[in-house]
Amino acid sequence: MEKQKEPETKKKELVKNPSVSKMSVQFKETSGESSPESDEEEELADRGRQDQSDLPSEYWQIQKLVKYLKGGNQTATIIALCSMRDFNLAQEACQFAIRDVGGLEVLINLLDTEDIKCKIGSLQILKEISKNPFIRRSIADLGGLQTMVRILTEQDKDLRCLAAETIANVAKFKRARKVVRQNNGIKMLVGLLDSVKNTLEHAANEMKGKKTHGHHSYSQVELAKDVEVARCGASALWSLSKSKKNKHEMRRSGVIPLLASLLKSPHESICIPVVGTLQECASEASYRLAIRTEGMIVDLVENLRLSNEELQMHCANAIFKCAEDKETRDLIRKFEGLDPLVSLLNNRENKPLLAAATGAIWKCSISKENVKRFQELKAIEYLVGLLGDPTEEVLINTVGALAECAQEPENRASMRKSGGISPLVNLLTGTNNQLLVNTCKALAQCAQDPDNISVIERMDGVRLLWSLLKNPNPKVQASAAWAICPCIKNIRDSGETVRNFVGGLELIVSLLKSNDKEVLASVCAAIAEIAKDEENLAVITDHGVVPMLASLTNTNEDNLRKNLTEAIAQCCKWGKNRELFGRHNAVAPLVKYLKSPNSDVHASTAKALHQLSKSPDNCIVMHENGVVRLLLGMVGASDEVLQENAAGCISYIRRLALANEKAKNA
Repeated sequence: MEKQKEPETKKKELVKNPSVSKMSVQFKETSGESSPESDEEEELADRGRQDQSDLPSEYWQIQKLVKYLKGGNQTATIIALCSMRDFNLAQEACQFAIRDVGGLEVLINLLDTEDIKCKIGSLQILKEISKNPFIRRSIADLGGLQTMVRILTEQDKDLRCLAAETIANVAKFKRARKVVRQNNGIKMLVGLLDSVKNTLEHAANEMKGKKTHGHHSYSQVELAKDVEVARCGASALWSLSKSKKNKHEMRRSGVIPLLASLLKSPHESICIPVVGTLQECASEASYRLAIRTEGMIVDLVENLRLSNEELQMHCANAIFKCAEDKETRDLIRKFEGLDPLVSLLNNRENKPLLAAATGAIWKCSISKENVKRFQELKAIEYLVGLLGDPTEEVLINTVGALAECAQEPENRASMRKSGGISPLVNLLTGTNNQLLVNTCKALAQCAQDPDNISVIERMDGVRLLWSLLKNPNPKVQASAAWAICPCIKNIRDSGETVRNFVGGLELIVSLLKSNDKEVLASVCAAIAEIAKDEENLAVITDHGVVPMLASLTNTNEDNLRKNLTEAIAQCCKWGKNRELFGRHNAVAPLVKYLKSPNSDVHASTAKALHQLSKSPDNCIVMHENGVVRLLLGMVGASDEVLQENAAGCISYIRRLALANEKAKNA
């Protein structure tokens, strides 16, 4: 039975745009992740033969030439190959004409002949047509990759270049990358780079010294060939580096020092695939460390200053990945890389470059020292100006950068004065989860300023944040809950505002059933703020907040412990909640929190224990679990609030003990 074919229109779209959405793939790389291993073309159905009624004349002419390839002698074969190259091989019709009549098998078979001209002619055609995702899959199916890998060891540089570049085109999908690795192709490609390293270094040094010496000792023709070898070899490694196993194999094969050397090349055509490879590999911590220790950061920064936008984009993306590490962020500042990154924000039309630049600024702004420099460069105003950009990746990175910068009060004011609060609130109605997370983080910082909170409230931002608690994504839920905390704290009459959200209090209490630790910690923090209003505390008590908080007490996670104990301390202030926490066995686990090395946990736990100790039954449980000895050490703490709560708790336990003594003696 014949396979059902895809609709022709859909197939044409896939062929014309095999990458589907480069920008959406780029964002997946933003948090240190690599490009996705399974590409969309893995799922492509095989392209059926063309509808023969509307085929151009070139289709038939190429098919005749393929027949000459099949049956001709050596001379006829070379002539046929040259003639095929005269056609526009970028056209789909020409590509499928070769495949439909069995031309791919013939071209791949020619790679096994002894004649270099035949091999070169065949590879020149395969290199062009392998840009089509359907054709490259067919080449892989016919065993073409194995043959091309063998050609990488040939003496002829042109042949090796063509083989490497064709591998770069074919290895765009997972199975092809695996085949190259299994056939030792990665070691051979690394060897290819190694074979030209010395020539390129020597030429680069002579170019630098040309002003004084006025001569050079290398052949320009040979240099041009070596530049091309390096470019093609690096391009192949770039394609292969999308696989995690290939990254490891590349490192074991000694690729890192070679990439470091080639990155210093004055030839931009080499630098682009080298930086592209580094950008892919930087998702691995071991590569990020190597990029830093091999001195590559300074070269990435230098290349940012060039006028080649493609190179600038890949350098900014590499910095985006590498700036996950603090030491790298410091080096970028040291080498004055923050300035060119901000200048790239002027390239509003080049969206991939803009996304890369904003991504690099986002990660660099994790360091406060870098934020200070961004302030001096007026980067906040530039970033606020991008909040209306239609490209999601640009928005995600821009808002991420603003969220980091907004930790400084000056920058929060700058964002307001530049008109940045309203567009941020508007972004809360979007659907992209990472954008929602970053927007919530930015608003959480902005909401700490009274002038900002009035804008957020006027734009209905608190209600929008609350509605995000219904989002199924735990990261969105958590970031929304964290943003709600400063809003409740700083809005006037926040108690009534919260009560006006129909079902809002029930919703936030229900999130205490979440399995995500970050959601639980953020919701506990929000409940601690909500419970400061007596009416709201009464409502959440009716919704069963006490047993739900009590059920979370057996945790070792300090962030959850801190916010949970803050919530318990506030919830103790209503009705019989103190006794209820005791009946739900919440007291004994809290005593263990005092053994945590985290001083914030000590402070919030002492606060909760102080409130709970106002119930005699809870005092007994605390005493039995050795709380007095732990609290005594905290009575002399430098934190006055901790001192007071520790002393207050001990005082209640002591009073109960004295009352018991009197009762016995009476």
